[in-house]
Amino acid sequence: MKKLAVFLLLPLLAGCSSITVLDPKSTTGEEQAYLIWFSLGLMMIVLVVVFVLFARFVIKYRYTEERKNDIPEDVKGNLKLELTWTILPIILLIVLAVPTIAITYNQSPKMAAEADDGIDIGVAAQQFTWTFSQPNGKTDQNKLVLPEGEDVTLHLSSKDVIHSFWVPALAGKIDAIPGRTVTYEIKHLQKGTYRGKCAEYCGTQHTNMVFEVQVVSKKAYQKYLKEMK
Repeated sequence: MKKLAVFLLLPLLAGCSSITVLDPKSTTGEEQAYLIWFSLGLMMIVLVVVFVLFARFVIKYRYTEERKNDIPEDVKGNLKLELTWTILPIILLIVLAVPTIAITYNQSPKMAAEADDGIDIGVAAQQFTWTFSQPNGKTDQNKLVLPEGEDVTLHLSSKDVIHSFWVPALAGKIDAIPGRTVTYEIKHLQKGTYRGKCAEYCGTQHTNMVFEVQVVSKKAYQKYLKEMK
């Protein structure tokens, strides 16, 4: 009995993690979480309609002694119904596509960019560490300190294989590709300490390629820059 209980609980335990993308701590993350909830809402509407119709038809046309010899009417088509189940999915797809395309296009990594009002951060990935370069030219490994409320432009590159920069609480995954530099902007960071990791398998120690992001007050950030070695 105990073995059966453990077996049934394994799928749930496999999903246990402190990482969540549905408690965003930046404007960028909030926009991504909005897309998740919005698409889930639309899918739930479709699911409810399908299950209600399914239950209705199962009950209405179920086998009974009274109807066991009935011959259903031969229906060759219904233009109104056919138009309805053709047009409604198209409308739902358009409703989902408009914000998805707008947000995704606006947040997509670019080949070159500089921060206008925020700060530029260099991100160099290498098996199996992250090196972060601050605006003062100094670097820190596996630790990224940022000021709260600012827009940050990340300049990502890789020294060996493809890596993927991911801080679930702040933004989605961004690939660091050998031989090129891509930029990605994260807007309006909230104060806190967040876990980051490489989300692309990059070798035997991939699981250890983690880092910490500390979003601190602007005063604490300036102090950090001055104390960097």
